[in-house]
Order: sequence, then C-alpha cells, then structure tokens
Amino acid sequence: MAAGDNSFDYIIVGAGSAGCVLANRLSDDPNVTVALIEAGPTDHGFPQKFLIDLPAGIWSMISNPRYNWSYTYETGDALGNRAIPCPRGRVLGGTSAINGMVYIRGHRNDFDGWVDKGADGWNYDAVLPYFKKSENYQYGASDYHGAGGELSVSDQRDPNPVGEIAMEAATQLQYRRTKDFNGAEQDGFGFWQVTQKNGNRASTARAFLDPVRDRRNLTVITDALTERIDLEGKRAVGITVRRRDGGPAILKAKREVIVSGGAINSPQILLLSGIGPAAELQALGIAVRHELPGVGENLHDHQGIFMSWSSPDPRLYGLSSGALPWMAASPFKYFLERKGAWTTNTCEAGGFVRSLPDLAQPDLQLLFFPQFMNQPQHFIPRGHGFSWHVSLLQPKSRGKLSLKTARPDDAPRLDSGFLTHDDDLNGIIRGFKEVRRLVAAPLTDKYRGAEIDPGPHVQSDDQIADFIRKNLGTTYHPAGTCKMGKDAMAVVDPQLRVHGLDGLRVIDASIMPQVTSGNTNAPTIMIAERGADFIKAQWAN
Repeated sequence: MAAGDNSFDYIIVGAGSAGCVLANRLSDDPNVTVALIEAGPTDHGFPQKFLIDLPAGIWSMISNPRYNWSYTYETGDALGNRAIPCPRGRVLGGTSAINGMVYIRGHRNDFDGWVDKGADGWNYDAVLPYFKKSENYQYGASDYHGAGGELSVSDQRDPNPVGEIAMEAATQLQYRRTKDFNGAEQDGFGFWQVTQKNGNRASTARAFLDPVRDRRNLTVITDALTERIDLEGKRAVGITVRRRDGGPAILKAKREVIVSGGAINSPQILLLSGIGPAAELQALGIAVRHELPGVGENLHDHQGIFMSWSSPDPRLYGLSSGALPWMAASPFKYFLERKGAWTTNTCEAGGFVRSLPDLAQPDLQLLFFPQFMNQPQHFIPRGHGFSWHVSLLQPKSRGKLSLKTARPDDAPRLDSGFLTHDDDLNGIIRGFKEVRRLVAAPLTDKYRGAEIDPGPHVQSDDQIADFIRKNLGTTYHPAGTCKMGKDAMAVVDPQLRVHGLDGLRVIDASIMPQVTSGNTNAPTIMIAERGADFIKAQWAN
C-alpha cells in the first residue's frame, strides 16, 4: 500500500484471536485489500517477541500494562466491592499472546444451546469443521481433529511430574482419564493440550498472521487506537483512528468494517460510535447513530476461586534451595531441547466434572497449577506448593459493560454481576468440596502439605461461601457483550452482522450468547473462521 492510502475493502479492528484469523482468510483473495488495526504494539519487538514465544513468559506478559489492557471488574457489597482483574491482550495476537495456551473447544451442548438462543446454524455439527480447518493436530486428522491447519495443537512437552500424581489421584476417585478433551467426551482428567509449536507459544499472530505478512493486499497497522466507527446513515463506511505513525486518521471501508476487539473492546467501540442504548449514550453527550439496547449487556465470565496447599516436593515450581538444580538447568533445557520449566503454561492439567448427578454436561472445570497461585506479587513463588482453581462453566449471573466517559482512552465500566444468581455460588461450593476430596486421595500423601488457602478452619457451607465471596476471581474468559441472536437484546444476527446496520459485523467472543464450557481461545478462532466464510459468501454474490 502506498504511503497515505486510506481506502480498503475490509477493515478489521483488533488483531487478536479473531482478527489475525480474519486477516489471513480475507486477504487470501488477491483482488481485495485488507487493513488490520491494533491498538497495541507489534509482537516482533524486544522484549515482547521473546516473552510471547516463551510459554513461561506469561508471568511477565499478563502483568505488563504495555501489552495488557489491565481491565477490572467491579463488584457489589456481597463481594466487598473488590476490583477483580480482567486482563486482555494489547499486542499483535491479542489475548492469545498472553494467555495460558490451553486448547479447549467447549462441550457439544454449548453450541446446540446457542441455537436454542436464536443463533441459527451454530449447532455443534456445523461448527466442528471450522475447528478442524484451523488445526494442525499433533496426532493427525480424525473425526474430531484437523491436520495441516495454521494452529499447532500439541501435548505439553515437559509438564511438571507432580501433575501426573494429581491426575492419578483423580482416577482413584473413579474419574475417567483422558488425553483429548476435544473428542467424543469432555468429562475426565488429564493434561491440557496447548497451542504451542516446538515448545513455543503459537499465538494467532504467529500462526495466522506471520505467514501472510508479505501479502501486498494486507496492511497491518499497530499502535493505532480506534476511536469510532464512521457511519453514513445506516452504513459503516470506515473508522477514525489515532495513530502513532502519523498516517491517515480516517480509514475508508469499501465493503465492511469488522470489529474484533473482544468482549470488552468491541462493545466499547460500538458505544463510542453512537451504537447502543440511546439514553446511556445521550447522558454522555454521544450522538445516537443507531439505537441497539443490547450492546454491553449479557456480560459474563467463568467465575471461580483458587485453593492452595504447601508441599515438601521441590520439583514443584518455586524458589528454594532444593529447587536450585532444576532452576539452573531450565534455560539450557529450553534453548537446547525446548523442554523444562520454561515451557510451562502454568496451568498444566485438570479436568471437567459434573457436580450433580443429573447434569447433561460438566458444570465445573478444575485446573491444576504446580505452584502457589496466592503470591501475585512474585514472578516466581516462594516455597513449594500447588493450587487448584474451581471454574464455573455455565454461569447464570449477568453483568453489564458501559462507558464511564466518551473518551476512547478511558476504560469502560465492567459491572460484573458476579454471584447475583444463587446457583453460581452453590456450584462453586460444590467444586470447592470436590477439590478437597481430590487432594485427600491417598496418592497425594507424599506431596500434600498443609492447606494454605483457605485453611482447615473453613468447613461449613457458610464459611466456604464467605471465603468464596472474599476471594472470587475469574478464569479470564469474558463473553457475551454483543450477543448473537434474534431477540430484542441481540446485537448481531447469525451471520454476525450488526442488527439494523449495513457493512458492519462483530466477530469475536462477544457474540457468544452463552460462554463455552472451557477456555475461550479455540472457539473464538472458530468464530473467526466461520465469519470469514460468511463475508466471502456475501460478497461473492
């Protein structure tokens, strides 16, 4: 593209888990031009390239405001009015550049349930081919997996050996052992498969964007904050951006503007553009261009808590004299073999369980961490221990995203709504008790020390509920704020077009009517694959 050119067929706002996939798929037609806009920096500078590629670099990336929007959820009196972190990636690759790399698609019933909520055509059998399309699965193609795609999905190369003891303890309690949570059955325990290639993180920027960066019809613009979508009547015609490189501030879209900022930034951009609930926009002095009451509604996330135990086993990740040999060897193992502690994704194993016998699918994801997770101030935890996280998979509580001001620089308000539905608290209580049962299994005797969080004094349901309220967090999977459907609060239709507007789509996790059961990176990539096909089909006709 010549310097100063500002017109493209497609403009994609947000170069994250969805945006990088869309840039790849849409630019494979040499007859169209594509612009990919990212508010954060490139992922190829120093030190971010090293820290992104290094799996254990998550410790540094997820806490760095240069690469993380550092959003927070607001809570009410019941949760002590605490601010709960909601990290989101702010770099090429988006949150796929700072996440835990766990590849989980969700349960079959999740997608069939979307159809029941008005997302026609999004049933499991319809979306499975799009999961497989992206995938380069370590064990080759099968009924559930794809080979030859851009995204490497593999076993962890060198997980902590204590994790194997924890998984065997689950089998002592009659849980199924699984190697594939994305196959015929989700239930069971095992090691997560990860988006890594040869021991390096495979972000969507690495997997989908890097191989096509030299396409002449693809322009990638970083350090460019999108301030609004520009409308002419009821049609999106471009965007206004604030760029560090001094390039054109107004970019024109001849065909479509595609918003892929994620569950926080996408509704924020719509609201800043005058698309949303009229009264709220008017109160901030934003001209209403298109009233759409559902923008920012239906905010939800996988709520949960950490529990932790000390351990005498120095193989667990942490600082101690007993750990010095493996710590000293770690850089050599990584650079020479792509193995060792530096390949950890921190959350190495776990399982999906049904906490009530009559449930149609797992309602809890239990995640095993071979280190303390109650020391956020330390890069490496002091001492040895392990943690379990209880994650509620189908939360019923709902919150709302809204603007605090009309300034694009200001973070939006995230009213979490956490634990406003009693079923959510009760589900986490059941998970709390199940983790204690897992840790008490006889196989854990040699590595189990004292319970640190919450401690053995917390026993009754009321005490457990109090601990949960004081310590609740999330699994960093916000979703639903531009939900897909046909009801009055839906923002996009099943082809991901914004209701009532032309030339504008939202394609990311914000369109999920209900968050999927598990980590959300894989389904977001699937959504982008499917969205790209919708766009191509419309313009081919």
